[in-house]
Amino acid sequence: MTKRAVKAENHVVKLKQEISLLQAQVSNFQRENEALRCGQGASLTVVKQNADVALQNLRVVMNGAQASIKQLVSGAETLNLVAEILKSIDRISEIKGEEEDS
Repeated sequence: MTKRAVKAENHVVKLKQEISLLQAQVSNFQRENEALRCGQGASLTVVKQNADVALQNLRVVMNGAQASIKQLVSGAETLNLVAEILKSIDRISEIKGEEEDS
């Protein structure tokens, strides 16, 4: 009977040690889990910052492209005007040539 009691007490001691070990592991896992969550939050912050920088760069490029398009349209309008002036000069020359021939 005492052997059974001693054996049971030894078993209880081993189980208590195992419980302590498991509690320590749970505690470590909880800390690790929390650290990973914080790391994910930091990663999301970095991703958001990168997206903001990309957006700012796109806006700068877009504004530059709009300015270039406006200059291109203005240049095309100027060339159109020059072409019309040249046509008018050509017509005036033709009329003067006809008057001189008459």
